Amino acid sequence: MHISAKADYATRALLELASHPDRPLSCEAMASSQDIPFRFLKSVVGELRKAGLVRSQRGCEGGYWLGRPAAEITLLEVVRAVDGALITLRGQTLGGLAYPGAAEPLPGVWRRVEAEAAAVLGAVTLASLGEAADSRDRPVPEGIA
Repeated sequence: MHISAKADYATRALLELASHPDRPLSCEAMASSQDIPFRFLKSVVGELRKAGLVRSQRGCEGGYWLGRPAAEITLLEVVRAVDGALITLRGQTLGGLAYPGAAEPLPGVWRRVEAEAAAVLGAVTLASLGEAADSRDRPVPEGIA
C-alpha cells in the first residue's frame, strides 16, 4: 500500500491546525513548522478547503482553521479528500475489477485490504492523534500505533 506525500502533508497540516485552535495559521507557518514544501502545501490546503476540512479567512488576521472539530475529522476523510480512492490498481478503483481463472479470487483480497485500511483510518481522528502527542507517557490509542 502506498501513502502519498499529499496525504501525509495534508494530515500533518491538519494536525498543526488542530494544535492551535485559538488562532488561524498561514500556509507559511504550517509549512515551516512541519518541514513541508510551501508550494506543495498550498495546493494541498486548497483541496482540504474544497472538502470542507479547513476554512480560510483573508487579510492580515487571516489564515486557516479546521473546518470542523478535530474529533470529527478522520484520517480516512483526509486521504480521500486529497487522493480520491483509498486504493487503486493501475490507476483504477477496485469496484469492477475481475480476473479470470486461477487469479479470480485476487480482486476480493484487494477489496478486503481496502476495507481494512478504511476501517483503521476511519477510526483515527485528528483529536486522537493530538491526544497521543500530548501524552507521551501514556500508551498510544488503539489503531494509531
